[in-house]
Amino acid sequence: MEKYRLTQTTFFNAVQDSIREVEKQMLAQADDYHPELHAALDLLLSSGGKRIRPALTLLTGRMLGADPDRAITLASAIELLHTATLVHDDLIDSSLLRRGNPTLNSRWSPGAVVLAGDFIFARAAKMAAATNSVAVMQLFSQTLTTIVNGEITQLFATHHPVTRESYYKRIYAKTASLFETSTQAAALISETGETERESMRRFGYEIGMGFQIIDDILDFTGEQMTVGKPVGSDLRQGIITLPTLYYIENHPDDQGVKSLLDPDCQDFDKTGVKLVESIRNSDSIQMAYHEADQFVHRGIQNLDDLPRNPEREYLRELALYIVERRR
Repeated sequence: MEKYRLTQTTFFNAVQDSIREVEKQMLAQADDYHPELHAALDLLLSSGGKRIRPALTLLTGRMLGADPDRAITLASAIELLHTATLVHDDLIDSSLLRRGNPTLNSRWSPGAVVLAGDFIFARAAKMAAATNSVAVMQLFSQTLTTIVNGEITQLFATHHPVTRESYYKRIYAKTASLFETSTQAAALISETGETERESMRRFGYEIGMGFQIIDDILDFTGEQMTVGKPVGSDLRQGIITLPTLYYIENHPDDQGVKSLLDPDCQDFDKTGVKLVESIRNSDSIQMAYHEADQFVHRGIQNLDDLPRNPEREYLRELALYIVERRR
């Protein structure tokens, strides 16, 4: 895979003031409601996050001439939707840490966590409606449906054989759908044509797929304190990602692979540890990196016919950062 020497500084510096406004709008969604909801949003926002999705939305909007205030509202809605999905994910996975910080799940009862996630979903929908675009609201609704359907599919697919096609569908639902919405919705509130809107939809889709593949690689190559969860966490739960798919294709007779694909296996906890290390030290990691790189570069090609301005270059840099990041 081609190596890049990029940081997220350049493209995030371009929108950092707007990102602060996004975070203010997000936190304000709990004003006048139960104080614990405000505390929950404060905890979720203070735990950090890359803010990749709002950055995508803001840069796309600027490139295509969207109203700045409207773009900030849209970016806030998208990041709230993402935040709500993380709240429910942490509950489903019984995660006590995310990025090394305590989750809401570590502090509240399951019922309270579910309700907090529901509240954030509702406020995200309200902000999407505040863009005054029926097309955006329809897209927002469809994206939420896609995400939830993907989570349900994953819950019922652990320890079962996975095809490349089903893996792509899952990571589209899990991640790429919201990247796609970030860029497509920003184009929808801009004064631009169908060709430009489709180019931005494709850009969001491709880099979103690459982003999730890198996340799946980091599940094997990262350190627990960096990624905020045990190394090989997905595999230990029976979730098959791209590095594992490559390993299965190249080592079909591996005992760990056989145990992984056997839903009745009683000793996967033991064989799974060895399988994680085998994948971590195999060429499956580099093969997955190469595929993520291909997705990202296909995404960048969609920028070629869009307005030549600084924002287009920032979007390119953001896309390259996706395959360079290490957490």
